[in-house]
Amino acid sequence: MKVAVVSDTHAPRRWKSCPPAVAEHLRDADLILHAGDVCVAPVLAELERFAPVVAVLGNNDGPDVAAWGAPEAVELELAGLRVAMIHDSGQAKGRTARMRRRFPTADLVVFGHSHIPLDETGDGVRVFNPGSPTDRRRQPHGTIGLLDIHDGRLVDARIVPVT
Repeated sequence: MKVAVVSDTHAPRRWKSCPPAVAEHLRDADLILHAGDVCVAPVLAELERFAPVVAVLGNNDGPDVAAWGAPEAVELELAGLRVAMIHDSGQAKGRTARMRRRFPTADLVVFGHSHIPLDETGDGVRVFNPGSPTDRRRQPHGTIGLLDIHDGRLVDARIVPVT
């Protein structure tokens, strides 16, 4: 299963429409995870043209994103891998232990909020932040994440520059 992971698109201020470099990766996705701060629901409809979308609410998301169906957190099984997603995982110090407590059965926790790409393992859980494709802040590039999942295993997790 190929999963594209995006976060912090901040439409319409930062995301006017799907950037071509992002669309390139979405075309091959079986599923798209959006880790919050979509800001407006039409972005989710746009993403659904590429693949099914699962999204969580971010601190900048409006009521239309909640009405679309985005909860504050979600836990799901993807090709046998237990995945949880939340927008804000809190401060860096103690993150993996905190995510292990919050999602005790998850193999992988996807999050956003900081706009800082991260792929880290600790305390029996892997945490993954794809960064932002449109609001890189102090990062050298806008980024998204790509996950390759087979038979309950995360075979590959990459953070890919798109700007």
